[in-house]
Amino acid sequence: MAQNLYGPGVRIGNWNEDVYLEEELMKDFLEKRDKGKLLIQRRRRLKQNLMQLSMTEDGYVHYGDKVMLVNPDDPDTEADVFLGGDLSLCMTPDEIQSHLRDELEVPCGLSAVQAKTPIGRNTFIILSVHGDATGQVLRYGQDFCLGITGGFDNKMLYLSSDHRTLLKSSKRSWLQEVYLTDEVSHMNCWQAAIPDPQLRLEYEGFPVPANAKILINHCHTNRGLAAHRHLFLSTYFGKEAEVVAHTYLDSHRVEKPRNHWMLVTGNPKDASSTMLDLPKPPAEDTRAMEQAMGLDTQ
Repeated sequence: MAQNLYGPGVRIGNWNEDVYLEEELMKDFLEKRDKGKLLIQRRRRLKQNLMQLSMTEDGYVHYGDKVMLVNPDDPDTEADVFLGGDLSLCMTPDEIQSHLRDELEVPCGLSAVQAKTPIGRNTFIILSVHGDATGQVLRYGQDFCLGITGGFDNKMLYLSSDHRTLLKSSKRSWLQEVYLTDEVSHMNCWQAAIPDPQLRLEYEGFPVPANAKILINHCHTNRGLAAHRHLFLSTYFGKEAEVVAHTYLDSHRVEKPRNHWMLVTGNPKDASSTMLDLPKPPAEDTRAMEQAMGLDTQ
């Protein structure tokens, strides 16, 4: 089979056609670059578009707040290979669809990532289901939605889930899928609950604290949001953990750490960081030991 080994600068064969084709490719590239439609530009917008989280003054979460959903570090993970550290919930567009389309695909996938910096793909907005309630405190047992723009100003996607079927389930565990959609329905409704089941009924109607462990349950299916640290997804952002809607209970009928989440707010001392970046106070037993050994300088 004959092959053209010469460049378009050599006038042999269909040289004129090759020159025009190269010019058209360059024009198409420059047009997409000016409009921000290149794949690397869309990827940078999702991954490097820094966001500013809301800061809480009373220690509670409010409707309209911009927060990160973080699954706290669990050192007692049963698997041998897993993602350690705090994992934040992130939107994960399909790699093939990102090449073919200029806008975010719907529905859009989700994953858990080792990222503490608020960016476009992991910053969610607390939204009310019943009208505008911006500024009001979110309470245990109240329905709410979690929306995300992904760094785009003209698109709002909602965290959703539905019963699994033979054709619709999570990629690795085959459990109930969690995804992002632009359709507003009862599939978008979630509720917050306290992890301790013995206090759950008593805390019904109390404000939801920020930066504290809570459970996030799907109203329609009564399944808890969970992070699978041991099941990896290969995305065009790298290796990330799977996120599903499934409630994991131990022998005492208490939700396991993979169902624990925190609504992380911004750091008032540094707008580009979160409350997770603040140093943790020493434990009370550590202080007592320091005082007993005469190491307390206060």
